[in-house]
Amino acid sequence: MSKNLVIVESPAKAKTIEKFLGGDFVVRSSYGHVRDLPRKGLSIDVDNGFEPTYEISADKQSTIQELRREVKTAVTVWLATDEDREGEAIAWHLAEALGLDVDETRRIVFHEITKPAILDAIARPRNIDRDLVDAQQARRILDRLVGYELSFVLWKKISKDLSAGRVQSVAVRLVVEREREIDTFSASSTFKVSADFDLGEGVTLSAKLGRDFPTEAEARAFLGQLQGAEFRVEGLEVKPATRSPRPPFTTSTLQQEASQKLGFSVRQTMVIAQRLYESGRITYMRTDSVNLSDLALGQAREVISGRFGQPYAHTRRFKTRSASAQEAHEAIRPTDLAVDNIGGDRNEQRLYQLIWRRTLASQMADARIERTTASIAISTVEDRLVAKGEVLTFEGFLKVYQDNGDEEKMLPPLTVGQALSPAEIRARESFTRPPARYTEATLVRKLEEMGIGRPSTYAPTISTIQDRGYVSKEDREGEERQVRILVLREPGVVNEDKTEVTGAEKGKLFPSDMAGVVTDFLVKHFSEVIDYNFTANVEAEFDEIAAGKKRWRDMLAEFYGPFHADIERAEDLTREEASQTRQLGTDPESGKPVSVRIGRFGPYVQIGTREDEDKPRFAGLRPGQRMDTITLEEAMQLFQLPRFLGETPEGEEVTANIGRFGPYVKFDNKYVSIRGDDPHSITLERALELIQAKKEADANREIKVFEGSSVQVLNGRYGPYITDGKKNARVPKDREPASLTLEECQQLLAEAPERRGRGRMKKGAAAGTAKKKAAVKKKSAPKKKAAVKKKAAPKKKAAVKKSAVKNKSVPKQKASG
Repeated sequence: MSKNLVIVESPAKAKTIEKFLGGDFVVRSSYGHVRDLPRKGLSIDVDNGFEPTYEISADKQSTIQELRREVKTAVTVWLATDEDREGEAIAWHLAEALGLDVDETRRIVFHEITKPAILDAIARPRNIDRDLVDAQQARRILDRLVGYELSFVLWKKISKDLSAGRVQSVAVRLVVEREREIDTFSASSTFKVSADFDLGEGVTLSAKLGRDFPTEAEARAFLGQLQGAEFRVEGLEVKPATRSPRPPFTTSTLQQEASQKLGFSVRQTMVIAQRLYESGRITYMRTDSVNLSDLALGQAREVISGRFGQPYAHTRRFKTRSASAQEAHEAIRPTDLAVDNIGGDRNEQRLYQLIWRRTLASQMADARIERTTASIAISTVEDRLVAKGEVLTFEGFLKVYQDNGDEEKMLPPLTVGQALSPAEIRARESFTRPPARYTEATLVRKLEEMGIGRPSTYAPTISTIQDRGYVSKEDREGEERQVRILVLREPGVVNEDKTEVTGAEKGKLFPSDMAGVVTDFLVKHFSEVIDYNFTANVEAEFDEIAAGKKRWRDMLAEFYGPFHADIERAEDLTREEASQTRQLGTDPESGKPVSVRIGRFGPYVQIGTREDEDKPRFAGLRPGQRMDTITLEEAMQLFQLPRFLGETPEGEEVTANIGRFGPYVKFDNKYVSIRGDDPHSITLERALELIQAKKEADANREIKVFEGSSVQVLNGRYGPYITDGKKNARVPKDREPASLTLEECQQLLAEAPERRGRGRMKKGAAAGTAKKKAAVKKKSAPKKKAAVKKKAAPKKKAAVKKSAVKNKSVPKQKASG
């Protein structure tokens, strides 16, 4: 019998911790959350103080049973879940699920999995902090209320399978609004003048004019004034400066830096960091804090002094901006700063190295530099050219950590009065740039700046909005643009225009049309919930609950009244109002209205209305088209399909169209997929290439074809088979496929099982299943009904009846924060 049972969240963590504790301790894992609100239904009694109904997750039933057996034989139970609010809530749910006496159960926390940290935690146990639990419970309930009720409205008014959430919908709004800023941006250009001076021996000095010219004519006139001018160094100014290191990593800064330096996604960063934490390599990876412990500061000074010398060490205590009650006590750092490299997975090594360098650099001396500015006089005008550079005089923290933009830019040796010989003087057209689209990392930074979400929410939020089709991460090719360049030559100014590619994107977040529709709907009808300040203020209220300054039920009551009133008002909206149908104009041929709408499978254009005698005509938007920007002319082009392209050499008519499975070309009643090509612009030559490839593939696929019959013997993905277009049959192993006769094939097809439908049962099967369900329901209903009747209290029954939201009304719960 074990005297002590320690329960942690992950099995990897359990193995590491068990090594540090003696034989009197057994360490077991809960494998994360064990209890939560059910996936289906609201499961919150809004009329009874927002009382939640929790259940043990189906995949954790066996885990709980095993832990209950362990609890029975243990003298003391220690709950060692993570130290943030999420971990505190898991500890409370474990205590509830295992029937533990809260006063007798010991709660321990640690921010690193090392022997000293574990033993120190064992020596200083505490009780479960109900304030932290209440804060997490308030978050979970609020997010369920918002997600459940908003999602239900979206399903009814716009499209099924949509979801909304307090944090995810705000993140989507940020991406949508940034895209619209880019759409409305109009680039302007100016001309920037620069010069290169040849100093001999292959050394060049580059300088720029301090002002820009709005037009090409003005730039050309200025360059003309420099014809035959003399240039000399008029002044040199040298100023000492310093550059300080940035703080050690928090969750969000680690995600951003890992994206920029290592190319990791937000989710990938957190998965790798989790493994490093559980193996005892780094401290807890979900934190808002930039603080380092005294132990870490002392070790950093020792390591820096030993490796680089005493002048490189400089102890710093960074101040955490956030006062969040759930933040961990330290920044993310290695548990042992003397270890700069670890074994194992390459990505783990790379992330560890990044954390090690950033932590060490934060405790190193400033880098010292000399900034030099050279002013260059021009004999023919009053303007001055300016050259800037810097010299690194002491590396300091740059010895181990180079920030983006830390590259040295040094000026060659210069003297006042020195004559300069121009190698080239040019005026180059420069364009203003639209706001940059978000990457995963920059979206996390924006959410953090606005106070939206907490460390534990960033990665799941970014993943959720992509998984649900609101946002996609894409690479896109840029467009060519002509850039005007004026160069001063003898005897005058000449044009040396160039073509550049602009607008290329890599790993950027693009919103879908559905994201725009849902965002507009929520902003118009639920402005408070999707307001940036509201979402940030809610996080502050959670912090107040965690600090014991506010009651969680009161906080929810203040929110729910106005919110639910908005939900009820939304019931009166039509689907057209909710989905923001746009009227584009009138079809010139039929005189019917043309509109663009959002449907289950995305945006489409419709000619006519459902009230017309003839059915409306529909056409899906082309790749790159958006329902909020498409014009009537562009919409009408969508109805030009099918498009006649010409004929094959054999005289077969070739047409292009879009079908259920995407764009295709058709010839001789055969179809060829043209994914990657546009049916509106594909040429006959390109179509013939694809048709020829299709014919060759079919020829290689066909083993035997029976004239006058639909029966064929074909090569398939899993080997040869027989088909008549309706059923498939296997070729017997002892037969050569090409030797089969028509009669043998027909016999094999007759004996083959019926082909299964896609997601549908045949009538007989459906009826059989229905009968089975009815029998089970009939058998179990009386007993279950009686149990419910006996259990239900009159007061609770009335409360449920009053509740504006019926749990049974929504078949599937998809909402989350």
